Amino acid sequence: MLDIQLIRTTPDAVKTGMLQKGYANTEVVDKILALDDFCRKTQREADDLLAQGNALSREIGAMMKSGQQAEAENLKNESTALKTASKALSEQLAEAEKERHGLMLEIPNLPNASAPIGKTEAENQVVFEWGTKQTFDFEALPHWELIQKHDLIDFERGAKVTGAGFPFYKGKGAKLQRALINFFLDQATDKGYTELQAPYMVNEASGIGTGQLPDKEGQMYETIPDRFFMIPTAEVPVTNYYRDDILNEGQLPVQFCAYTPCFRREAGSYGKDVRGLNRLHQFDKVELVHFVHPDKSYEALEILRENAEALLQKLGLAYHRLLMCTGDMGFTQTKKYDLEVWSAGQSRWLEVSSISNFESFQARRANIRFRPQEGGKPQFVHTLNGSGLALPRIVAALLENGQQADGSIKLPEVLHSYCGFTEIK
Repeated sequence: MLDIQLIRTTPDAVKTGMLQKGYANTEVVDKILALDDFCRKTQREADDLLAQGNALSREIGAMMKSGQQAEAENLKNESTALKTASKALSEQLAEAEKERHGLMLEIPNLPNASAPIGKTEAENQVVFEWGTKQTFDFEALPHWELIQKHDLIDFERGAKVTGAGFPFYKGKGAKLQRALINFFLDQATDKGYTELQAPYMVNEASGIGTGQLPDKEGQMYETIPDRFFMIPTAEVPVTNYYRDDILNEGQLPVQFCAYTPCFRREAGSYGKDVRGLNRLHQFDKVELVHFVHPDKSYEALEILRENAEALLQKLGLAYHRLLMCTGDMGFTQTKKYDLEVWSAGQSRWLEVSSISNFESFQARRANIRFRPQEGGKPQFVHTLNGSGLALPRIVAALLENGQQADGSIKLPEVLHSYCGFTEIK
């Protein structure tokens, strides 16, 4: 959520930022400002009535003490009228504030000045490349054929038990999943992250806090009648860990890592790009989350990015870093990087991590603040997160890039002790 003062003082800049993000409904800014004017006017009137009522109460008390009973009774009628008017104003104010808050939830975060202006993924910028694309002197297979050949994942029985996009991992496929999760978590904790085991469902307030609701409600699985939501990423429960809390400045930065399954409806996804592990409704991911001082958030963004990229380098996977344009970065981010690995069997790039700075946007929605060491009012923290990493496409890339002419699949050395085997054959 944006600061209301920012909307009051720079409405045109807010509208420009919305358009850069691809949100054309800039009229919402004017509606918010009109409601805000009404709220402030009504608050002044309510304060004035309160002052009149307090003065009248003192006058009635003095009359009662001096024996002016009849005069006091007349003033009591006036006091009752003031209370009735004050109550009506309070009700109008509460309704207007609720409506204003709801409209403010519809405004996306504004892009940072360093984010390239653009509308589609075609305008994202490749700002860094690492490694060499894997090539073969034989016909490379896509991962779904390698999976079938080595009996690593059962998509069909998963579809029978639940539906498409909910696979069973089997044998070495399951062990590879577990190995990657443990490797990612160990690497994170070695860098100072505190590991959390988070809930897999969240309530509506948590979804609002991180910006999944109301923007992405159609992409989330909802339980009935509790109205819990299956998490689309560990970002949601982990960020809400501090919802409505006030930290001490000395606690910052806080860095959490968490493994969870992730659940996404992926409505509207179809075609060749969703084959195999390319797009699932349930998948595993290790998430990295930072809570930092506002002055440190862009420094933290680069640290978070380096943490995610180090994993790809240790796995030996060629990748490039994208700086996302304004129209492709999402509702909540001010600046975002995507990391994509080379998929040798499909001859395409696969996204495996998004690293984002939200500045105070999520913290305002979730009311996460810190108390400055020098004193003064609590301030909102800045929040960041990044995938460290998402497993399905990492597995796809490892299988495709590690395939050998004899049909076996070599695994990176860093995974050998985690897997208990060095190759799949």
